[in-house]
Amino acid sequence: MGLILKILIYLYLCAGVLSIHQMPWLPCQFTDENVFVNSEGLTETQLIHREAMLQFGQRGDAPVNPHAITFLVTGSKLDLRRYVEGVEAEQLECELRRYSTEGIHVRWPVQASQQEYNRWFSCTLKHSKGLFTITGFLRHPSDQPPTGQQDYRSWPAIRDREILTTSVAMVIKTESPSVKAGLSSKQKLHCQFALDHKGPNITVEWYWQYRGERTRLFSHTSRTGQTQGTGVGLKSLAGGDASYTIPFTKMSSEGTYICSVLVNPLFASLDINLRIEEPPRVSVNVGSALSLQDGGEQKVVCEAESYYPLDVEIVWYEQDPAASGQRVGAPLPKVLQNILLSSHKHNQDKTYSLSAFFYLRASLRDSGRQFTCSVSHQSLRVPIKKSFILTVEEPSSWLFNLTIGVIVITLLVILYVMLQFLHSARRKSVQKKPY
Repeated sequence: MGLILKILIYLYLCAGVLSIHQMPWLPCQFTDENVFVNSEGLTETQLIHREAMLQFGQRGDAPVNPHAITFLVTGSKLDLRRYVEGVEAEQLECELRRYSTEGIHVRWPVQASQQEYNRWFSCTLKHSKGLFTITGFLRHPSDQPPTGQQDYRSWPAIRDREILTTSVAMVIKTESPSVKAGLSSKQKLHCQFALDHKGPNITVEWYWQYRGERTRLFSHTSRTGQTQGTGVGLKSLAGGDASYTIPFTKMSSEGTYICSVLVNPLFASLDINLRIEEPPRVSVNVGSALSLQDGGEQKVVCEAESYYPLDVEIVWYEQDPAASGQRVGAPLPKVLQNILLSSHKHNQDKTYSLSAFFYLRASLRDSGRQFTCSVSHQSLRVPIKKSFILTVEEPSSWLFNLTIGVIVITLLVILYVMLQFLHSARRKSVQKKPY
């Protein structure tokens, strides 16, 4: 039994290694920068988009695409491919950029080569459907010391077919770049990080930003152990999980949350957009069946309450419920045109309410028809629908009602006379009895 378990574990590990190394390379766009001073003495930055390849392998490997700039990522404690397991290369958007250390030299703890200095690049991987965002920092050893000034003013040139041998020094990832949340819900904003060495002097911070206002929510520095704010578990933070928890979402929770990690000279941040979406509560002021007399009138109101954001669509339409069940040739529902909308009501909790109503004048030809209110909102996957069936009855004839009334009165009079006669007869029969 133990041998079988060991074999299964070995096969599982082999399968994991194979899945990790399924992606040997990835096409990327290298956004290069040309910083210069224009004729007016102002500093301008020209972005140059160049073809590049992110290639995983060993030092000295031949480039997959010899016509592009190759960023050859060699082995280190960190492997970018571990963060995109199960994702096809076609689902990834890859961008490479230079990273400025502001001309400051900080020796990186993992320095395998004899070259003392480093040139830094950032690699951002995004899922095409917005499932995650990853930023990795690539370290390229160099023998050229920094100038001590803003390094972006004199970037070393990179040739079109140059091979840059790098290793991954730091990774930060979020699996919630965009979050939709309802009111009064608990939300966890995912943020994780990893470095290629242990015991780094690291600072993790969370900020909230909305309409120009920026507020720090949390801060922790490993060197001093100083912590400000709440929302991040310190035990999980020690393992690289910097996720922030919102225990109870309110309308004021909406905005951009920024997770930042600083390990000098590297600074990484990820934006997580939180949007509040509260679905409407829909009601109609009549039941599932409405009965009216021919020519009668009824105000019918469809109310959409407590939704957010503002935009909502309310449509009234009618149809024959029997015809709607047909698979082929069923007539389309007819949209009612005589609909009136109330003004938007701004509720105390900052949600909105709106009603759509019309005056229904009953007609015999409309008896049996179904009227439906359909409410659409971005928080709903499908519209909410409320329906009722109209039944129209013919009005009662006054002559018929008069006849019925006369008959009833006549019967009551006859009954009264008969009762009086019976009572009189009974009294006479009692008087004739001898004693």
